[in-house]
Amino acid sequence: MNLNFKEIATATMVLFAVIDIVGSIPIIISLREKSGKIKSGRASIIAAIVLTVFLFIGEEILKLIGINVYEFAVAGAFILFFIAIEMVLGIKLFKQNETNLEMATVFPIAFPIVAGPGSLTTLLSLRAEFALENIIVAIIVNVVVVFIVLKTSNKLQRFLGKNGIAIIEKIFGVILLAIAVKLFTSNIQELFN
Repeated sequence: MNLNFKEIATATMVLFAVIDIVGSIPIIISLREKSGKIKSGRASIIAAIVLTVFLFIGEEILKLIGINVYEFAVAGAFILFFIAIEMVLGIKLFKQNETNLEMATVFPIAFPIVAGPGSLTTLLSLRAEFALENIIVAIIVNVVVVFIVLKTSNKLQRFLGKNGIAIIEKIFGVILLAIAVKLFTSNIQELFN
């Protein structure tokens, strides 16, 4: 076991910023109003399974289609960059699909809000830099946070208010932007070595 607190903290913050569960509170509340109930535990478990499975076999899937981790990490840096731009500037670049209300727990909460393209790409990007066990701890921490936010979304919205949620989103957007730049620069060097 090579548990490293710095790696765990960094991976946790990166995933937290990408998943942006606090920024998704308005979506969660509107889904809860439309569908009546969201199964917080089920959504969290499904998201954890998808993230962990992709962490282990994502690289093999890439090899099958002839892409290495560094190329995927550079592509991931672009996705993180655009997600961060959305968060900082408050614009929507990615279109949300209409949802089947009975599937609200699995889609869109477990996938793509928690385990979406951004977080899956981020996992492989992190894997290129951090030890596997540290990323797994980061996934567990984030899934616990997701579960708590899903369980308490109404209270959180009242407590933070629209301005509070907007401020948190902007702060994590800037952090994510810096992480995207770091990911891009470190992995683009590897591609040319």
